[in-house]
Amino acid sequence: MIELRHLRTLMALKESGSLAAAAKKRFVTQSALSHQIKELETRINSPVFVRKSKPLSFTQEGARLLNLAEEILPRVMETEFVLKKGLETDAHLLKVGIECHSCFRWLMPVIETFRAEYPDADLDLSSRHLFDSLNALESGELDIVLTSDPVPGHQLAYQHLFDFEVRLVVAKEHPLASKSLVLPKDLAGLPIISYPVPLERLDLFRLFLEPAGIEPGVQKSCDLTSVLFQRIACQDGIAALPSWSISEAQGLSLTSLRLGAEGVKRPLFGAYRRGSANSRQLQRYLELVAAEGLARQSQ
Repeated sequence: MIELRHLRTLMALKESGSLAAAAKKRFVTQSALSHQIKELETRINSPVFVRKSKPLSFTQEGARLLNLAEEILPRVMETEFVLKKGLETDAHLLKVGIECHSCFRWLMPVIETFRAEYPDADLDLSSRHLFDSLNALESGELDIVLTSDPVPGHQLAYQHLFDFEVRLVVAKEHPLASKSLVLPKDLAGLPIISYPVPLERLDLFRLFLEPAGIEPGVQKSCDLTSVLFQRIACQDGIAALPSWSISEAQGLSLTSLRLGAEGVKRPLFGAYRRGSANSRQLQRYLELVAAEGLARQSQ
């Protein structure tokens, strides 16, 4: 089998013009270089250059191997550079986009663990690309996106992390609080408190109310989870939130209810660009997210 070292030796011969100069270029003795060339010639059953020719002249077989070397070696060097660069990115920024406001708090332990393992890494967690995060991922503005709504594309890969339940959160004094579960008709005309997301993007509307033809009441916007819970406790409205976020309502008079007999279940995926240079760091972050999410589901 022809090996990369053989091709590199031929390139050194072409560039230097003599065995002695080629050996120096390859950091080996002239005897070792001669032995390597003889080994190659034995494998192809043909000489690769004309002995005692000045300037050094290659045979047809040698010229063909040179063409191969000139085609392959630059690609090998480029791949080595990309792989090395990927390892070096352990000290670079990992930009994580999230499509869920309530993710921030429960991701804090993940961030702490990740930074302990990668002390030189700079992790940026944000929702500034909330409505265009996958496009931002494809363009390189983000490295990872945590999303429940994958859009298949040849540039992106999706890794399933875990599934979670979306539950209705109401005040304990609310008329619905005594129910074990709610049906779409129970929510007709009721005001909804949500993060600043269009109604048609809310899971409560598009997966629960809209399919049943039920119109909710007015939508009220709220940026902070803590304030959102306080407004629910004051019966300013109801909200549908991932089960993991409900633990943040400690001390408030709230309860959560199942949406329908089967509940509303959603997946969480980690999206990333195929062939990402910092894949080792990226995969470790997703492993930590999956572990934390599963642990919260069992609480």
